[in-house]
Amino acid sequence: MAAVLKAGARFKSAVCDTQVMVVKAPAGEHDLRCGGVEMIGATAAAPAGAVLDPAHAAGTLIGKRYVNADESLELLCTKGGQGSLSLGGTALEVKQAKQLPSSD
Repeated sequence: MAAVLKAGARFKSAVCDTQVMVVKAPAGEHDLRCGGVEMIGATAAAPAGAVLDPAHAAGTLIGKRYVNADESLELLCTKGGQGSLSLGGTALEVKQAKQLPSSD
C-alpha cells in the first residue's frame, strides 16, 4: 500500500528502530520502505511477523538526510536503525553537503 508523502509527515520502520520525517516530497502516492518492509505512520502499531530483509540492512544514521537520485524526495532520519531506506524499490542515498566556493 503506497503512502502520500508530504512535508512534516513522520514515518517509522516496521522492522527496526528507524524513524524519519519528510522534508520534501513529490506529489502522489509512493512506496516508502525501510529494511525491505513498507514504513508505517509514526503512531501506528508494527504489523506482527515483519522481519528485516538482509539485502536491505545497510542501516540509517540519525541526523542524516536521505534523498532519491533526482532529490525530489528528502527524508531526515530522526532515529537511526538497522534497515536501509528505499523508494519504489530504489535505495535512497545520504545527501552530500554542497561544496562552498573557495575563499582565496
